[in-house]
Amino acid sequence: MRRSKPITGLLGGSFDPAHQGHVHITREALKRFGLDRVWWLVSPGNPLKAHGPAPLPARMAQARSIMQHPRVEVSDIEARLGTRFTAETLKALKSRNPGTPFVWLMGADNLAQFHKWDNWRWIMENVPIGVLARPGDRIAARTSMAAKVYSDARIPGRAASALPLGPAPRWCFINVPMREDSSTALRAAGRWGK
Repeated sequence: MRRSKPITGLLGGSFDPAHQGHVHITREALKRFGLDRVWWLVSPGNPLKAHGPAPLPARMAQARSIMQHPRVEVSDIEARLGTRFTAETLKALKSRNPGTPFVWLMGADNLAQFHKWDNWRWIMENVPIGVLARPGDRIAARTSMAAKVYSDARIPGRAASALPLGPAPRWCFINVPMREDSSTALRAAGRWGK
């Protein structure tokens, strides 16, 4: 039985630029984690990166042009909320959407350095997390501090559709067909500029 409120996956990032890899993991997350919808949270900036991204309006327009799916919304909610860190954003979204089951989505590269995020333990303990494998990041993610600290909260990939149905802490690592797309590579190749 479905809940009365849609199960909502949240994929945050600078999307500088958004690319087919983002589209691919979003489609896989919808299917594998049993999500009703996904919101792309295009951030104003990334506190872990030294250089700021391209202007937000350009990234929003580019993301909307590449991610065209009836169950995916590209949003600038972080800029409108004035939040800088994921935990702040999640607290605000949970407050504004009571009863909505959220699932935080991330690539395996982010799980590998998740312990560097502001209030990462709060995130882990308050929102189920769906981790999608990315090229070259599987071992680092599975042996990361977050994976070790919350090893008892991991559910197997074959049970991925149950991720949103239980309380946090709860996380699932799934292997998906790989794509080599990378925002960094697109910027370096001059295929996206500021």
